[in-house]
Parts: sequence; C-alpha cells; structure tokens
Amino acid sequence: MKRARIIPVLLLKNQGLCKTIKFGNDRYIGDPLNAVKIFNAKQCDELVLLDILASREDRGINLKKIEEIALECFMPLAYGGGIKTLSDIEVVLKLGVEKVILNSVLLENFSFLKEAVTEFGGSTIVASVDVKKNFFGKYGVYSHSSKKIPNDMYAYLNLIQAENAGELMINCVDLDGTRLGYDTKLAAKISEQFSMPVTWCGGCSSFEDMKNLMESTQVSAAAAGSFFIYKGALQAVLINYPEPLEIGNIIV
Repeated sequence: MKRARIIPVLLLKNQGLCKTIKFGNDRYIGDPLNAVKIFNAKQCDELVLLDILASREDRGINLKKIEEIALECFMPLAYGGGIKTLSDIEVVLKLGVEKVILNSVLLENFSFLKEAVTEFGGSTIVASVDVKKNFFGKYGVYSHSSKKIPNDMYAYLNLIQAENAGELMINCVDLDGTRLGYDTKLAAKISEQFSMPVTWCGGCSSFEDMKNLMESTQVSAAAAGSFFIYKGALQAVLINYPEPLEIGNIIV
C-alpha cells in the first residue's frame, strides 16, 4: 500500500500558462515560474507540463522555457509537447525533466513508443491518450492534430501496454476544465483492465473528487488543472494544493 499521488497539470502556451475548457477556450492564467514556486512551497508530489501548441503548430520544443521551469522545479517534472525524436527526449531529460509524455507522435508513428522505451527505459516514458465521447456516448481516442486516430480505444491501449510504457495518462476531453467530477466508471474500467500505472485527468472539482477516484478505482494518480488554479464561483486565479496530511489519508 502507498500514498496517493496528486498531480497538477499546467498548460504552456507560448511563454505563459493557460487553462482550457474541453481543450478549447483557453484563458491566460499567469507566469509558469510563479506557479512552480507556489507548488514547490506546497510540497507538491509531481508536476505535469504540457505545451498545447507544439504539436498543433508542428513546431519544435521551447527548450529555453522548459529549462527555466525545470531549474525552478523542486519536484519530479513530466513534460509533453512537440517531442518527435529520440534526440528530443534526450535533450529534454538533460534539462532536468524526469519523464516525457508522448501523445500526438504516437498517433503518427506508434513504433516510436518502442524506440523510446528501449532507449530510455519504461519508467521515463508516459503514454498519454486523450479520450472523448462520440455521438452515441462511447469513448474513443481524440486528437486535434492527427488524422490517424485509432478506431478502437481499448485496442490502442493494449498496444501501449504491450510496448511496456511506464505509465498511462488519460485525459477526458469532455470533462476538461468543467469541474463536473471525474468519470470514475471509465477510470475503474481502464485501471482494472490494464496493469500499467494510470494517471487520470479531467473534471476534478474538489479534493473529495480525488479521494473518490483513488478509492473507487485502481488508478495510481489523480491529476487536475482547474482545481489547482481556480478558487470560488468567480474562478479567481489562486493556486492551491491539498495539505500533506490530507493526501496521506488516501492509501492506494
């Protein structure tokens, strides 16, 4: 048994941070270095940083900004966005990032996952999958930048597991930024079916949502964006994080 992992997800857009709703309607929320300093002070478990434009605009990684953030970050940092080659992974790791998150590149070239795991080890590689409901309410893989979307979500997840990715990160597009609560039914189904550690993201509105997710499913980590950024009905930007004692009471 071990303590739950609670992970903030920060979205990098150009030089600043933003927050989205259902992967759109992004709103500027501030400077990433200031956010990292606050999470340092709050003894955050881990931090996920995603460049939301790198793959969409088919451009390289903002190495200068990633280095600035990594140097300021006193917790394990995972980064995703614009990674296409083994050299990209090597450079990002040398900047101080502990894990790299692969998403769009796997939809275009799935064999890259095996190459990355072989070269850097599974513990360094996080396979990220964005999922979204279709017209019939069935979840499938979603991408805003790739046309090579798998027809069967579970078959795709099986392929990821077969390549020994160290971790799976699921982002629920329909719940992103809504604060309507996690889809615990889907989280339970996926985390029970696959042996990979699963980080779940999308819809968190409270620490109770996180606690319920961790206690009712087999996911290994609860991630969120808006919950850590906004406060109150007016959505004032006020970065927060649960107290260590609160998190320590959740055992998985």
